[in-house]
Amino acid sequence: MIPFEKAWPYDILMGDLYVSSCPFCNADNVLLPVRPSELQDIQDGMKRLLVFPCCRNKVTIVDADRDYLLTDRTLRKPRR
Repeated sequence: MIPFEKAWPYDILMGDLYVSSCPFCNADNVLLPVRPSELQDIQDGMKRLLVFPCCRNKVTIVDADRDYLLTDRTLRKPRR
């Protein structure tokens, strides 16, 4: 099971990856410096450093599915 607190939703719009808000600074509609073609490599086990352009915070993407990026850091508080 994917740990929900380490996952962040993303969208692909017109060939670019976006998140609706940054998990660190809450900036809206952040364009990520990751190409949609890189998602298959990530799903195959390749890790990818992601630097959010809005606030320069860093996470390592360790896996991805059609809706979420799984990172090495906790991005939200666990639900109780």
